Amino acid sequence: MVLKLHVWFARPLPGTSWRYWGDTPEEKNQRSWAGASSALLYTPRSFGPPDIAHINAPPSIDEDFVVSRADENPHVLRERFQRWGYLFFPGYLSNPTSEALLSTLLEQATPHVSRNAAGAPELRGEPFVECDPVWDEVYPRIQSLETFHEFFHQPRLLDLMRSVTGREAFVYPMKMARISTPGKEGFETPPHQDAYSHHAGNTMAGIWIALHAVDKTLGRLKVLPGSHSRGVRPVFATPGVGGVQCEIYPDERQWHVSDVEGGDVLIFHACTVHKAEPNLSETGVRISVDTRFCDRGAPVFSTNLEPHHGWRINGLNWQNIYRGWQDKRLQYYWRDYPNLF
Repeated sequence: MVLKLHVWFARPLPGTSWRYWGDTPEEKNQRSWAGASSALLYTPRSFGPPDIAHINAPPSIDEDFVVSRADENPHVLRERFQRWGYLFFPGYLSNPTSEALLSTLLEQATPHVSRNAAGAPELRGEPFVECDPVWDEVYPRIQSLETFHEFFHQPRLLDLMRSVTGREAFVYPMKMARISTPGKEGFETPPHQDAYSHHAGNTMAGIWIALHAVDKTLGRLKVLPGSHSRGVRPVFATPGVGGVQCEIYPDERQWHVSDVEGGDVLIFHACTVHKAEPNLSETGVRISVDTRFCDRGAPVFSTNLEPHHGWRINGLNWQNIYRGWQDKRLQYYWRDYPNLF
């Protein structure tokens, strides 16, 4: 089953450029589970002010995630992915697996975040958000964890990627840890598409894993169902992680979101609009991890081979990250990737 990806712009943004993947004979020979044979490679150079009349999202209607099971027929999963733009697998990873990684991350976040009496992550100092000094102190330590990176290469996750795509997956070396503290309302991740932020080729997808229980108070991950079918959207500057928001159209009011538990997995299309709810708790902290993957050999934009935030945090590079690792197999496995742009 090939996901039919119709990619279009409401209008081009000033200072942007694009081309369609599939224009060359070599690209036309590659078929994709995630998109039609001609899919957009979007390369932004700049973006303008929010001069679009309907940039603000209307009041939303929330519904639960559509639930998938890993033992379903792969064709059923791909058809569901084509319809909704995501697949949600509750409890796919065992709780001990997610708990072990959470404990490791919290060791690096101490003394700013640690477990409370119930075992949940809790803020111990001042609130912080991505790019704040506290975050910049903690994040390189997290990025240097061998267990953090190998978590995404465990056979069970690779099996899920293969089941969904029908092909061998290339797991991006750029791995992300998300830490959302209270007291930062308005700086949560705004609605966006990975197709823009990762300059995605036509088979890239995101895989997000909850490490502990998260309800509305802590701020959940929300997706705009079916939004992938409307292509890559115009963006404008906004506060929050990433600094840009994509356009939400007036008829798009229904979002999918659910409370999650440690080990729940969400896979989403590169063009699926998604966002984070604000953390409205008193002291609770939400922690999750994610990365991106694609069909092995599919086009990958070169910046995806760099450490997350390596471009702005001094010393956050692969040489320092890999220092002290025991297993060499995941070091520089991406270096000779054959299809970069």
